Amino acid sequence: MGSHRRPAPSGLDRGARSATLCVLSAAAAAVGLVPAGAAPSAPSAPSAPQDDARAEVDRLYAEAERATEAHNKAGERAETLREKVTTAQDRLARQQDRINTMRDALGSLAGAQYRSGGLDPTLALMFSGDPDDYLDKAAVLDRIGARQAGALRDLRGAMRQLSQERQEATHDLAELEKSRAAVARHKRTVEQKLSKARRLLNALPDEERAAYDRASRSGRVPDLGGVVPPSARAAAAVAAARSAVGRPYVWGANGPTGFDCSGLMQWSYAQAGLGLPRTSQAQANAGRQVPLSQAQPGDLVAYRSDASHIGMYMGNGQVVHAPYPGAPVRYDPVGMMPISSVTRP
Repeated sequence: MGSHRRPAPSGLDRGARSATLCVLSAAAAAVGLVPAGAAPSAPSAPSAPQDDARAEVDRLYAEAERATEAHNKAGERAETLREKVTTAQDRLARQQDRINTMRDALGSLAGAQYRSGGLDPTLALMFSGDPDDYLDKAAVLDRIGARQAGALRDLRGAMRQLSQERQEATHDLAELEKSRAAVARHKRTVEQKLSKARRLLNALPDEERAAYDRASRSGRVPDLGGVVPPSARAAAAVAAARSAVGRPYVWGANGPTGFDCSGLMQWSYAQAGLGLPRTSQAQANAGRQVPLSQAQPGDLVAYRSDASHIGMYMGNGQVVHAPYPGAPVRYDPVGMMPISSVTRP
């Protein structure tokens, strides 16, 4: 069975955790060790160039995954803002139509008052052929004046509300543009990291590249020990994740034909009728956290201190996850990388 990149506990981080970088073959695992008969003070043999290249590929994949999750987060916010702006624009249009109708009604009332108020009331009464009819109309005009005053108050209130909603919509629109710019920025970062990783892989000798490719495949289903998911919802999510094994890693994708790590978790639980957030960091907080010793099938296992990778616990020490570009959805040991949390949705 293939591991994330090696059978050791960690394979994607470098820097402070450089000792845990992936080693993709037994020969590579031995590089850098002191020979058995060497003196204690003898320096370690320098690592081979291909080992450094593979470690750099691992680091680039890890950085690309962090950028992918940042891309997903910005995309999720952009989608939320887009829906909010669209709703606000529809509401503003309806409010503007209402104000236009109110203005038209006020114009009609004002015209009626102007036409009736052009004569002094006494002269109007004298010229009226039907004084009783004039008095009836005058009473109606008084009521029109009261209605006009109320309508003016309503119009002013509607215009103030419209102005406030326009300001809010303008702010949301500016935030939407920022989120769209962030999506594009993170996309460029991911593409740059992946492009550099591919160049490094292509520069490896054929046998080294083949060894890396073998370590990036997992063809068999591990023994899960007959562990049963704790609920029907977890069972449905587990079944969905299992059905995705072998499908390609596609950064920024959430199924059904390709996935990134958090996209696989979101899609799997969507098949169980539960909506998860889009990013691995948000998913790590989308439920009750439990100790690894109490993990059950369907639990979400987040990796690294920043929770930039996530998989689903399947039982018997195994997870299903979308590892990185070039490696399809697969089973791996739960301890393949440093675990930051286990969450039960």
